[in-house]
Amino acid sequence: MRTSAPRFVLTGLLSVVLGSSAIALGLQPGTPPGQPLAARAQAIDEATNIRVYEQAAPAVVSIETSDGTGSGSIITTDGLILTNAHVIAGDRTVRVTLADGRRFTADVMGFASGGLDLAALRLRNANNLPIVTLADANAVRVGQRAFAIGNPFGQFQGTFTTGIVSRLDPDKGLIQTDAAINPGNSGGPLLNSRGELIGVNTAIYSPSSSGGNIGIGFAIAIDQVQPFLTAVRNGNAAQSAQQRRPEQFSQRSARVIALNGEPVAGALERGDSILSADRSFFDVYTFDGQRGEQVAIEMLSREVDAYLILLAPDGRELAQDDDGTGSTDARIVLTLPTSGTYTVIANSYQGGETGRYAVRVQSLNRSAVPTAPSNALVRQEGVLAPGAGTATLPDGSLYQEYTFQGRAGQSVLVTLESPDFDTYLIVLDSQGRKLAENDDAQGNTTNSQLSLRLPNNDTYRVLVNAYDRGGRGRYRLTIR
Repeated sequence: MRTSAPRFVLTGLLSVVLGSSAIALGLQPGTPPGQPLAARAQAIDEATNIRVYEQAAPAVVSIETSDGTGSGSIITTDGLILTNAHVIAGDRTVRVTLADGRRFTADVMGFASGGLDLAALRLRNANNLPIVTLADANAVRVGQRAFAIGNPFGQFQGTFTTGIVSRLDPDKGLIQTDAAINPGNSGGPLLNSRGELIGVNTAIYSPSSSGGNIGIGFAIAIDQVQPFLTAVRNGNAAQSAQQRRPEQFSQRSARVIALNGEPVAGALERGDSILSADRSFFDVYTFDGQRGEQVAIEMLSREVDAYLILLAPDGRELAQDDDGTGSTDARIVLTLPTSGTYTVIANSYQGGETGRYAVRVQSLNRSAVPTAPSNALVRQEGVLAPGAGTATLPDGSLYQEYTFQGRAGQSVLVTLESPDFDTYLIVLDSQGRKLAENDDAQGNTTNSQLSLRLPNNDTYRVLVNAYDRGGRGRYRLTIR
């Protein structure tokens, strides 16, 4: 299974270990002893960020080739540079700009074998250069801090981003991180909190042709880098690149899946788009969903180890799954956080897998909640449950919020119905002033209803709420 670890949170234990060790932990001298723990923790984080950047940034370079730009790390004082094979493409010499503005010509020394996205350069007539230190192999852990430095989009040299190690894939030799990695960052270093290189940034997931970062980036792990560097130093590295450029996920070529329709047949095959991070084939699908709708997405195959990735309408990763059915089929079940077009990536667990499959998307609650009248200002079907865009009122009950535009003197009827829980309805104006609330529309029902005349031209807020803190389930909100 491919899973992401949660971010670690500083707790009260920090106050025990700080004391005289504050400076060793990165706390700036002069920090008041009585400063709140949160502020002290922030000071430690900021000091770590500054230290890592000042230590590593002088050795991170911008690379300019005949058809693009990228980044790299100087790893020896005489100018050996580590970068991606896809950055260099077919060039034998490239131009390199150091962090201090100096420009050099560099010769391509070699490429990694087996399609690994690594290349090495040597600067001409260089010495006494700053370097990025390489971390020990197998020292990376999920949840640890991660830092990236590079030249995103070829024009922002020295950009520094932070995050964590989200996932490790030892089979593919990859580190997944949420530190922002964008086009042009390719070949730059992924660093630990000691400023040591733990990986070489290589690829991102992106749902559009813009190729922007959505919090899913990959770096080639240091234990894959070391054998390549040994080959370079011994003079037996490959002299031609075996890695194609990364692909981005694009909805422009996606196939549309109808909710609750027949499964869509597909095949992963040579000639499909390739995810450069692990050289796996993928196909792209989309479906339209509504906020609060619970869906089950399945990829079924007897020929490949199915893998699914789900992206939100804004491109954020929502979920991914390998063996969610208990076999090699993949299954994602979740409540959609917003209305819009969702992207499904049909992929395989191992790179190079080919074979037939089927994809289907089922709505688990759309048919159970009646459709609102067509003349409604708002009609919304959803699920009241933890997560999925919900918040909590002071009494512990869950709510979801909707808005509508109203005019002064307008009469509206607001109805909240549910087959699963005792509903509670609240209407507020844009300033948060309560205009009306209702528990039971009638004595023999747990549905809620409000009829009111709007006082102003305003954006009004409607809270879909449960009468008690245990209220969970499907609902339908109608405003007309």
